[in-house]
Amino acid sequence: MSFTSIASEPYAWPYDGAFEAGDTALMIIDMQTDFCGIGGYVDKMGYDLSLTRAPIEPIRRVLQRARALGLHVIHTREGHRTDLSDLPDNKRWRSRQIGAGIGDDGPCGRILVRGEPGWQSSPPRRAR
Repeated sequence: MSFTSIASEPYAWPYDGAFEAGDTALMIIDMQTDFCGIGGYVDKMGYDLSLTRAPIEPIRRVLQRARALGLHVIHTREGHRTDLSDLPDNKRWRSRQIGAGIGDDGPCGRILVRGEPGWQSSPPRRAR
């Protein structure tokens, strides 16, 4: 399936109008329980989850259409090793200053640690 080019400055993209499903991807970044789920990192910090949960349904609709068109779909998640060896000291310190330290125990397991419940996609991705 071919798409139209997108008007932009300094020129339309893609420049030749070749916008094919096979070389196009939808990237969904950090839509995980720690950021937008009840009991996750952001919730534990006391922020209004309506802000991080607002894009869930629109993303779900775009994801469904992207899959129907055959686009590649890439999901990213922020997560640190269980021993936190990849967590910079200043990032850990900063997270603790705002009330929910990365790696600390939380209602969804250790905050932003790979493999923990809070690290999972929120809501869980549906099977194809």
